[in-house]
Amino acid sequence: MEKAKEKRTIDRLQSMRPLRAKVNETYLKSIEAIQAGKPAVWGMLNFYYGDPILKAMDIEVVYPENYGAIAAAMGVAREYLDRADADGFPTHLCGYSLTTLGYASRMMRELDGQIPPEAPFGGMPKPLFLMSSAAICDARYKWFQSLGRYMDAPVWTLEAPAPGVKEFFIEGNYDRMVNLGVQHLRGFVSFVEDMVGKKMDWDRLDRTANLMIEVNRVWHEVNELRKAKPCPMHSRDFWSAMPAALFLAGDLEDSLRLYQAMYDEVKDRVDHHAGAIPEEKYRLLFAELPPWHSLGFFDKLAERGWSFVVESFGYRPPIPVDLSNVNDPLERITRFSLQFFAGYYEDARKQNVLGGAFAYPYLKYAREWRCDGALLHPLISCRSASTHLPYVSNMLIEQLKVPSLSIEGDIVDLRLFNPEDALARAEPFEETMQHYSRMRKQEGFDW
Repeated sequence: MEKAKEKRTIDRLQSMRPLRAKVNETYLKSIEAIQAGKPAVWGMLNFYYGDPILKAMDIEVVYPENYGAIAAAMGVAREYLDRADADGFPTHLCGYSLTTLGYASRMMRELDGQIPPEAPFGGMPKPLFLMSSAAICDARYKWFQSLGRYMDAPVWTLEAPAPGVKEFFIEGNYDRMVNLGVQHLRGFVSFVEDMVGKKMDWDRLDRTANLMIEVNRVWHEVNELRKAKPCPMHSRDFWSAMPAALFLAGDLEDSLRLYQAMYDEVKDRVDHHAGAIPEEKYRLLFAELPPWHSLGFFDKLAERGWSFVVESFGYRPPIPVDLSNVNDPLERITRFSLQFFAGYYEDARKQNVLGGAFAYPYLKYAREWRCDGALLHPLISCRSASTHLPYVSNMLIEQLKVPSLSIEGDIVDLRLFNPEDALARAEPFEETMQHYSRMRKQEGFDW
């Protein structure tokens, strides 16, 4: 008799699969666009500033950050990391940037601009131009500037103001940020029009902006359902499903339908008290970027009853805000993009948490999702996603009696993450979570 297939510990959502497939679709469409003589662009995660503009202009976009994660998950990143090292880039640079710099080097220097045959999902074709962003990441300016030199392609860098909590509330500051964003996006529209030789369809941009906002609203509501106990959806499904909202992957009307289907599936699990793992012993938050090369690590933790119920601020949708009275689509896009960073600022100010967007969300997540612990993943090659994590750890234990387990690693380089060592630290951390669970009850917390 044929041996029965081993059942995975994490009960994955069926509605996740077509959303995950949108990642594959993005790369295939970019190749088809190039073959059909249409423009394709390499873009940096820009938190919604530039994506709807390119979407409305019918330009296919691929994202080197997302592709770095794919290359790591598919086991081919090592070759590109070695090539970037050979080209003189320091190994402590962002793993995403090193992977795509090595990819660009191989494509342009060895293959005359052709896609490397080993590239997963059809690879990334040579772009018409590169869309960079000033948001968060240390490597952004020089990374895309270096890619532009490999491929002799122009680079546009989108502004993305994200002031501190105190600075945000200086009188007139928000309006100045909106005005800066709108002005800058008008310049970007003109740049794109010149590059592709056609004018913006402003009605289409208006519809695209509204769809983007609605997609993220539904995606936000999906994640709100995960406050239920047991948690109906694991972080594994979050990371698989998020590109359709964060990167606007695929057709937005289709994405909206698929996220609504995911909402229905998760809501059904909540109604039937069905959890994503068989026995939820511990509820955890995860910060920040996951080890894409070792996601099976989370299945091992699920076997121990660890349920990851909320994760990484940088990947989550903005807190919904009503923008229906904003007529200019560029202003609507700007205000929505600012909401990604600033949506937590009022609460952060009330709590006197100066970390704002980077630290405060985890205090909110741990309290509202009733977490027993936090798994923090400081990255060897990403300061932006790491330096606030000790502050997060201190804040969680001091204010909520929620302990943290910090495990160093990397988003791409498998050699910098040791899943066996991490698993060996799980059992003693369970004792820590149990201890602080008793302390929370003694101090009157409701979980």
